[in-house]
Amino acid sequence: MTTETARVTDRSFLFVLGSSRADGNTEILARTAAAQLPAGIPQRWVDLNTLPLPDFQDGRHDTGDWPSDGAEEELRRATLEATDIVLASPLYWYTVSAQTKRYLDYWSGWLSAPGSDFKERMAGRTLWGVTVMADRDESVAGGLVTTLNNSAAYLRMRFGGVLFGNGSRPGQVRDDERAMVRAKTFFQAEPPLALFPYEEGARQR
Repeated sequence: MTTETARVTDRSFLFVLGSSRADGNTEILARTAAAQLPAGIPQRWVDLNTLPLPDFQDGRHDTGDWPSDGAEEELRRATLEATDIVLASPLYWYTVSAQTKRYLDYWSGWLSAPGSDFKERMAGRTLWGVTVMADRDESVAGGLVTTLNNSAAYLRMRFGGVLFGNGSRPGQVRDDERAMVRAKTFFQAEPPLALFPYEEGARQR
């Protein structure tokens, strides 16, 4: 886990890399977008593929204290310290990678740990997504978008949407001119509060 910090501001970004390949296309796209952030905004980068985090064990209904090892606690603190969380996951079988899903599963444990205020502290923060896929039709990533949007909606977070890129071979996303252009302004948007589909429908009526 590495930290890249300039001066303290009221925003801080946590970039969570969920690829099974180091320096992959999704990471390239995420770093391109991150490079556009003002110099004073702290950035922390976590590579889930190298973090010694075991598979999530659901102990929400067990008695006693919530077990938390060093890597998990470090990740939990990094999550809570960030105002903006960016999940950078390639599109694997039309949703997030196994590493990214495991990270989200840990949110379940942090929600229900004794004395936890995880849900209250996550409310109002912003969740973003970055993904690169071989298909050029972004609609095939609907499952990934739904996972991120609904996760944000459950915690009453804001959702900044997903930055899409096209690529399969290493470094190929650099040839996706559209993705490179969108990356330059991706984090400039003012994200809305995430809503479940049924909430969207009720608001439109």
